Amino acid sequence: GNVNTARLMAEELGMYYAWAAPPPPPTKDKKEQEEETGVMILSAYPLSDVKRFVLPNPGPGGRRRAAIGATIKIGAMSLRVYSIHAEIRTSNERRLQQVGTVLDDLNAHHKQIERAIVLGDFNTVMGKDVDGTTELFTGAKFSTPFPNNMTTWKTFILKLKLDWLWLRGLSPTNHGIDKKIGLSDHWPLWVTVKLNDESKAIK
Repeated sequence: GNVNTARLMAEELGMYYAWAAPPPPPTKDKKEQEEETGVMILSAYPLSDVKRFVLPNPGPGGRRRAAIGATIKIGAMSLRVYSIHAEIRTSNERRLQQVGTVLDDLNAHHKQIERAIVLGDFNTVMGKDVDGTTELFTGAKFSTPFPNNMTTWKTFILKLKLDWLWLRGLSPTNHGIDKKIGLSDHWPLWVTVKLNDESKAIK
């Protein structure tokens, strides 16, 4: 019904939100078209410096993918958060270029922010995709509490690690994948982190 579901979710939860979608593909082939998707950040704290990214390297039929970034202020501390939806039908190299877009933004425009989170559907289908993503983020001083062999997606008997949650300047105290929630073919990842030694944990 053309309802702004991102806004509806934020209003129901009493949270701030930012949402962005990729441009529609130029193709008229219905097989290459899909329902409007997008990326979203929900936060209990106000968002600033919100930026939408149309990721490089179009997929089949010129289909584009998107990411969104925002800065969250918690007291005197700033946290930079990015949400990504990468292309699945492309090469590992081209997908890493898509994911690397937000790291480039973080390094170029937010060097003063020590703490950062990058999360989303990276569509890492093959083992080399998982390894390449790990190398990219660990090289940028990020870490994740989720082992590379921990699956986040299932269809019939096939299980893959498509989804990621990377942290920098934050200490995870607890984490998990809720495989009981079946609203999507992707299982939700969650993590509780500590901002610093004096901070209480946030989730």
